Amino acid sequence: MRHVRTTFLLLVLCLAVGALAYGQAQGSAAAPAGQAKPAPTLASIVENQLSTVEKEVVEAAEAMPEEKFNFSPENLKIEGSDYKGVRTFAVEARHIATANYFFWSAITGDKLPEGIKDGNGPEALKSKAEIVKFLKDSFVLGHKAVATLTTDNLLEPLGQRKTPRIQLATSPIAHAFDHYGQMVEYLRMNGIVPPASRH
Repeated sequence: MRHVRTTFLLLVLCLAVGALAYGQAQGSAAAPAGQAKPAPTLASIVENQLSTVEKEVVEAAEAMPEEKFNFSPENLKIEGSDYKGVRTFAVEARHIATANYFFWSAITGDKLPEGIKDGNGPEALKSKAEIVKFLKDSFVLGHKAVATLTTDNLLEPLGQRKTPRIQLATSPIAHAFDHYGQMVEYLRMNGIVPPASRH
């Protein structure tokens, strides 16, 4: 697992450095006379990725009707399937938010929300409105965390595990995309086209 994380970190760094170099070249070449296009920063590149996954995850959560929020493929009793014990749609959304809080609070120093006992988030959050708010608030923290990124501090070790700042900032993005895929399947199983696929 450590090897995978190291590889992921190196990939993110390579993409960031390449994007910075490309953006600086494009900014100087393509900007209209008298208007310098601001060069991208490490924070702006990661912010773009964060905004993309936030939009897709939140819109998916909002697309699921309240009465289907506790849907799990286990409910379908598909012959030959093994969905026993998988998360419901509601818990998928709470899980994404909880992971966001765990990672990004290590950067910002913010206290975790009350009721987080494990990776599935506060059990007290039951309604769609409560869970969507919890999810949205977790991404607010993400924007705050990502804004701290600079080329000088990206390898700074943070938290009890001394994890590099860049890894804490970007891991929740990859994690959210992973669980977004599961949310998409849950929507499709209920005849709902995910908002990102409606274009």
